[in-house]
Amino acid sequence: MFGTSAVSRVQAALDAANGTQGTLNAFISIDDERALERASEIDARIDKGEYVGPLAGVPVGLKDLIDQMGRVTTTGSAFYRREPRTSAPCVDALQQAGAVIIGKTGLHEWAFGFSSENPHWGVIRNPWDQTTSPGGSSGGSAVAVAAGITPLSIGTDTGGSVRVPAAMCGTYGLKVTYGRISLDGVFPLVSSIDTVGPLADSIENIDLAYRAMSSDSEPEPDPAPMRLGIPQPWHENSPWGDDIAEEFENAVAGLREIGHSVHSIEMPDVEPSIQLWNSIAEEVRMVHGEFRRENRHYGEDVAKRLDDADLVTEEEGVKARAWQKMIRTRFSDALGTVDFLITPTVPVRRKVIGEEGIGDRHYRSVLSYFSALVNHSLHPAIALPLLSSGLPSTSLQVIGSRDSETALIAFGRTLETQGLVGFEPAQVNSPKPDRG
Repeated sequence: MFGTSAVSRVQAALDAANGTQGTLNAFISIDDERALERASEIDARIDKGEYVGPLAGVPVGLKDLIDQMGRVTTTGSAFYRREPRTSAPCVDALQQAGAVIIGKTGLHEWAFGFSSENPHWGVIRNPWDQTTSPGGSSGGSAVAVAAGITPLSIGTDTGGSVRVPAAMCGTYGLKVTYGRISLDGVFPLVSSIDTVGPLADSIENIDLAYRAMSSDSEPEPDPAPMRLGIPQPWHENSPWGDDIAEEFENAVAGLREIGHSVHSIEMPDVEPSIQLWNSIAEEVRMVHGEFRRENRHYGEDVAKRLDDADLVTEEEGVKARAWQKMIRTRFSDALGTVDFLITPTVPVRRKVIGEEGIGDRHYRSVLSYFSALVNHSLHPAIALPLLSSGLPSTSLQVIGSRDSETALIAFGRTLETQGLVGFEPAQVNSPKPDRG
């Protein structure tokens, strides 16, 4: 599927990464020398007639929360610098499949937010409009794909951190079932719901990366009409902005036209609430406790969230974990009556850099509105960029039963083939802002 040499593909990706770093700031570090060495080795093996793997020579951006042997992991922080002796299993799997990691992508500090406006490593900018955020926390990974730097990047998703930037930047993004891809070698945010997942420019690249990292060999089901449920009142109570509601209705009409059944489905009590936060506060405190006791430096945004975590009582945590169990039951029950649940991935199109609010709400609660509950349910979901007026396009989130990744990918492939979803790279030609 890739007709040019690994060296030429990797060199083009490195040129694009370095050439846009001053404007988009997608990377924390770029690994020119090692990436080209590896690409040369891959070409030599191919010349000998060896099968290198399904991702042979494909340039990949890796979120700087994930260990790669020989490269420092920073977590996008002011002080954390880990020099791993081994790579995370997901990284080993990608490299065994032939991928070439060209650099560590930028992120929201400690992966603890949705803007990727990092006070230590600089603001990451959306290539569609450099005055706006790419979302987060895997902002650099999304920008690398959206700007055409790499066809594939790897992120993590604890409350939407793959799907939100995928939506804001117009890429595909997959949040896997909890536990489907190993979290070893990945710095934790909330280890009970953290996941690793790919962002890509096509369903095919999502599939290849997912299968490499998960070792899932389940064949894709044949295309068939699907029963799709729109969860209520979760959907109707969304903090809508821009033209997302209208675009979603157009997508629903398109799904019906190509033979799928779409109807509302009641999911009582399934809406974002303070319990999202209360259920994870204890784990957040545990992860950062030693650093906090050492009085390490955090950016203002993350420091405030850590202070807030300290205020959640044990009783509140117990109640929140009971709520979490209820959410898991509601999702499982709903997905026993339909094949997939569908929502927009995010209810707005833009988050302006430097602004804390979207409408009358904090941007975090808006951008994570449709994504965070899925993490607490432990189910998989895929973000699909709709082909529609205005780019980046509105994103469709499709939520499946646990371990249904191959079915989600197959559904996305069908929609891609039928022209309902698709990727278009951003043209990085807007005025260069000062790096903030």
